[in-house]
Amino acid sequence: MRFGCHLSIRQGYYGAAKRAYDINAGAFQYFPKNPRSLSVKDFSKDDAALCKLFCEEKNLLSVSHSLYPTSLTPQGERKREQVIESLLNDLEISDACGSIGVVVHFGKHVPHLTPLESYQLMIEVLNDVLEQWEGTAKILLENNAGLPGTMGTTIEELVQIRNLCEYPEKVGFCFDTCHAFASGLWDGENWDELLEKGTELGYFNELSAIHLNNSKYAAYQGKDRHAPIFGVGHIKENQFERFITTPKLKKVPFILETPKEEISHEKELQLLHEKWGIGR
Repeated sequence: MRFGCHLSIRQGYYGAAKRAYDINAGAFQYFPKNPRSLSVKDFSKDDAALCKLFCEEKNLLSVSHSLYPTSLTPQGERKREQVIESLLNDLEISDACGSIGVVVHFGKHVPHLTPLESYQLMIEVLNDVLEQWEGTAKILLENNAGLPGTMGTTIEELVQIRNLCEYPEKVGFCFDTCHAFASGLWDGENWDELLEKGTELGYFNELSAIHLNNSKYAAYQGKDRHAPIFGVGHIKENQFERFITTPKLKKVPFILETPKEEISHEKELQLLHEKWGIGR
């Protein structure tokens, strides 16, 4: 079991990997390029290769995160083309860095479409991307935050979308604890039931990353506001402990996306290691 955090690539992909090692992280997440636009980056292959080699030597795991404007239910043909091109670029960068895959938020309901049509659009976009992708990095679908019943907030949806894709072997999952808490998927008290359901559906067989975040709001409110793991959030320490120490999650990296202005990731990683006695 290993803890990590989201890191900047200001010093390159190799620089992010070295930073992860320096702060005693066993994993890290990064944006493969400028997160605020659907761009295609002509990245340094040498930098990515150094990142991959360093991670192999130091036993580090990594995932990337798709850009903020990325949507698996894009509106308009031009936006759809941009999303597909950008995601293929993200996959290429991630593969070159030796990363597990690219975390992508589950699609959302498109206002002028029925829910079924929104799901179909999402599957079509995934197929368009994965038909062209031949590397080993995967698309990692992340559960949405939202009120109960919002699209992308249940294990059944995540598993079914993967099953209906033409290339399910190229799709995995990322579980976000704050998102799950916001939607009521995991309210802190129902972990055993969620674990049983996810195991039965095969979700945990394809789980490749966990976003370890507390919530500034109570469960079932649909509000995606991350908080530090200890002290101020609504997910209690004993609830996190029950979740984190689950044997089925032992090999999945836990990635912090908590607000750094409240507590540094370096300090938070230290507290996690001290609390549960696990590290790199």
